[in-house]
Parts: sequence; C-alpha cells; structure tokens
Amino acid sequence: MKNKICLITGGNSGIGKQAAIQLAQAGFRVIIGVRNLSRGEKALSEIKEISKSSTVELLNVDMSSQQSVVSAAKDLHLRADRLDVLIHNAADFDIARKQAEQSIDGVESIWATNHIGPILLTNSVLDLLKKSDQGRIITIASQGLVMHPKMEVDLDDPEFKHRKFTVPKAYYQSKLAQVMYTYWLSESLKDTAITANCIRVTNVKVDINRYPDISRIMKFAYSLKSRFSISAEEMAKTYTYLATSPELNKVSGKYFNEKNKMVKSSAYSMDKSNIDAVMEMSLKYIG
Repeated sequence: MKNKICLITGGNSGIGKQAAIQLAQAGFRVIIGVRNLSRGEKALSEIKEISKSSTVELLNVDMSSQQSVVSAAKDLHLRADRLDVLIHNAADFDIARKQAEQSIDGVESIWATNHIGPILLTNSVLDLLKKSDQGRIITIASQGLVMHPKMEVDLDDPEFKHRKFTVPKAYYQSKLAQVMYTYWLSESLKDTAITANCIRVTNVKVDINRYPDISRIMKFAYSLKSRFSISAEEMAKTYTYLATSPELNKVSGKYFNEKNKMVKSSAYSMDKSNIDAVMEMSLKYIG
C-alpha cells in the first residue's frame, strides 16, 4: 500500500485515530481531517509516534460548514495529485445536547455534519478519486439502526424543525441517510474504477470524558454499555480492511459489519425509489 493516499475525517480520536494509525502502518500517506487544529496536532504527534510513520498530516475541515469543506478540498488539491481512499468518519453525536443546534449554514448540525458534509466533500474531491487506479469511498453507519428497522428519513423535515428533536433520532436518521447515499453513490459510479461501501459500526468503548456535561445516569449507562463493547482499535480493523483488501477491488454498494462480513440494511433503505427521494432532497442542500 506504499504511496497510497487516504483522507479520513475525524481522524484525531476514537476509531478514526486508530484507523489512521493502522493505515499509516500499512504504508499509506494518511491525511486526517480535523475541526480543531490544536487537538489535531496532538493526535498527529501520537499517530506518527505509534505508527512509526512520517507520512501523516492534518487537513483543517469542519464537516458542518460547506465553506470549510470546499476550502479543505481546494487545499487537498494543492497537496495531492490523486486520492485513493476517502473515509467519511467524522460525526456529530453530542449526547448531552437537549435541543437542535444549527451549523454556520443554518442547517441542523447533526444532519449537516453526518450527511450533507460527506456528500459535498465527495463531490469536491471526486476528480482526485478518479485519478486513482482503484478509488474507494467508505461511509460509516451504526449498528443502532438494527433497533430501528422501520425508521425512515423524513423528507419534509430532516432537520426536526416541526417535530420533537432528540440526539439519537437525529443521529440515526443521518446514518440511515448515509447508508442510502452509499447505495446511490455506488450506482452513480458504476462506470468508473471507484467503489463505495458502508461500515456498520458496532458498540465501541467510548471515552466518557469527551462528554463532561452528561448526567450521572448517562455516565453509568455508558459505563455499563462499555462492558459489551469492542475497542476502537478493533473496530478500526474493518476500516483498514475496506481500505486495503484486494478482495474488494470490484465490490461496491455493500454494507459491512465489524467482522468484515456483508450484511443487509433495512428494506426501506434498499428501496430504489426511497434512495432516489432521499438523494433528491439531500442534493438540494449543496445546490
């Protein structure tokens, strides 16, 4: 994998950081997209030290801001002549949030960060992916969707302007939309050498210190949940598998679990008319 280039958003913590380490160890030039540069610099130093790689760098990007995404894409074009792997790992899931918050563009933050941002970033670097011998786009969903088999993307109100907002509802809706985006993207790119696949992330041990404002009850719940969770390092192995495995050179439009096995998403998410409707609505956000 020497000289391969991967951009992974949200690569300064959790699964993203572990995936960056593994890909750097595999010989990739790894570019980690980070919103906070000071935290990014700290993570960059740690990733380089652990991976023993000098080919790791930062890219400043706030996935909730369309201007930031476009600016980051322009920066990437100045640094790289191609892109081999794009991993949409960054996500907004602030469990302490009580009400919807808006991005700088006036879009509900979870929807903007987890769904609209990845679409815009993909569009903005697609030319670089096409220059790869075999470009790969990897999106990230959640095993939590299994608990919501009847969930649908609200085409009229994806931002919870006229219905009750909760972080889990907003988060799972955004991840459902990303699954559907993956299927749509795979079909759209079928005549290219680019593949698009999605990972269903299982329960992963969380650093509860990242959420200082949550209640003691929630802290206890997360502590209990962690007993039945895998490590970020273990989950990152699936990211690495999808990014590197030659077995997947021509595999596209698939949904993978933490054991690198293909699984099915909900019937709603696989329906072409539903996919087209969600994407028609989603693309309006980026003009």
